[in-house]
Amino acid sequence: MDWITLLRSLQSDFIKRLPSGCLLHCQTEGQYSELTIISGERLKSLRDFCWLMAEKYKRTSPVRDVFINNLKGKLGEEVVKERLADYITEVDYEKRFGGDGNIDFTLSCDRAIGIEVKSRHGSIDRVRWSVSSEEVEKNAVVVCILIQEEVNEAQPEYHLFVAGFLPTQMIKLKTGRISFGIEQLLYGGGLFGYLEQLQFAENHHFSKQQKNQFRHYIYSEDLTQLHVKQGDECFQKREYEAAIKNYNAALQLNPHDAEVYYKRGLARYYLVDDEKAIQDYNQAIKINPKYAKAYNQLGLARYELGDYEQAIEDYTQAIRINPFDAVAYRNRADARFHIGDNQGAIEDYTQAIKINPDYVDSNARSELEDYEQAIKINPDDADAYYNRGNARFDLGDRAGAIEDYTQAIKINYNYGDAYYNRGNARSDLGDKLLAIEDFQKATDLYWKEGKLAEHKDARERILELEIEESLDILNF
Repeated sequence: MDWITLLRSLQSDFIKRLPSGCLLHCQTEGQYSELTIISGERLKSLRDFCWLMAEKYKRTSPVRDVFINNLKGKLGEEVVKERLADYITEVDYEKRFGGDGNIDFTLSCDRAIGIEVKSRHGSIDRVRWSVSSEEVEKNAVVVCILIQEEVNEAQPEYHLFVAGFLPTQMIKLKTGRISFGIEQLLYGGGLFGYLEQLQFAENHHFSKQQKNQFRHYIYSEDLTQLHVKQGDECFQKREYEAAIKNYNAALQLNPHDAEVYYKRGLARYYLVDDEKAIQDYNQAIKINPKYAKAYNQLGLARYELGDYEQAIEDYTQAIRINPFDAVAYRNRADARFHIGDNQGAIEDYTQAIKINPDYVDSNARSELEDYEQAIKINPDDADAYYNRGNARFDLGDRAGAIEDYTQAIKINYNYGDAYYNRGNARSDLGDKLLAIEDFQKATDLYWKEGKLAEHKDARERILELEIEESLDILNF
């Protein structure tokens, strides 16, 4: 598990525990604690400083507003300083005009690594923190503090929570401001570890450019996996467009990941964008020439476009890489059948079953579920009924297959393959006369469409059934 995914998981747990108060509370300076309590003389000193700042700014802003804003900020800074101790610089209590230059702390060992602290009061489901583009540019991380009590002049005690942090590399902001909620933050317990990784560049005497590259590296490697994971989750939910957006983000960070190109190709394939799917599969193969799955999927996309010869080449390449790929044999069999190579199709079907005797049934069940979902989404999709009919046929449900082929024909009266397959199903059930009618209709449609191999095959099926019908009459 990458560190970003881990910290997001810990953050989810922290958010669940926050309302109950079941939190980590450590009073030792320099040790992590989810909860920090500030009261007594320490709070009094903070108030005194904030009143002095309010006095300085009274000509430009209401005194009470200046006091409260300064107190919020200093409460948060005190929390971060207590947790990180000598690892960072001191809290700035200089009473000067002009603020802190948008940097609250730096690492003690590297003043180029800035830390910005944001403090807010509010309910966890509504509170938001915000940063400006300048703050993002000047700092390596933004640390967010949640104040339980409303900030005012008379509050005797404050319970403060480390709500989380964000590396500024994760914040894409060139101008203006951006806000985020607690669920978008990383768990605060990972802050020290993240800063240690940044300090690594200092210990190895990297140049400024190398430091920036290193920061991007430690972030982008894990963020890539996060985008891929989110893309996979969207794919499993059949949210293919959302999956593609996540895979796009992953490829922007790492444009040499064959697996991500393959996954984006799958999503595009299910969106019936076969041309772009082919581009992705080809890119995956370019990166990894031994990518058997990509060749197999490339063949499927070309098959959908009617490019059966090229699909056969793709399946053949997949088989060369993995001679025990039952799926590739099955797919090549389908393509060979469509170009009239019945003997080759039979050989491939036989080999697929030889490698995996359960393949036909398990694959058909999977396809059946997919097409049932497709029919729910679009009840007028003739291809979905046709394909579900094929799955039912493979599972031995001839009656169910006939129902689906019939429904496909009702939607598309000129569906030659549906007539042909319905003829096969009727023939298996012993209804030869109706089967002959279906094959005859398929023959006529194949001739009109110029599908000569299919036309020849359908005529041969009619002849076979007519001979069988004659023999049945004679035996009777």
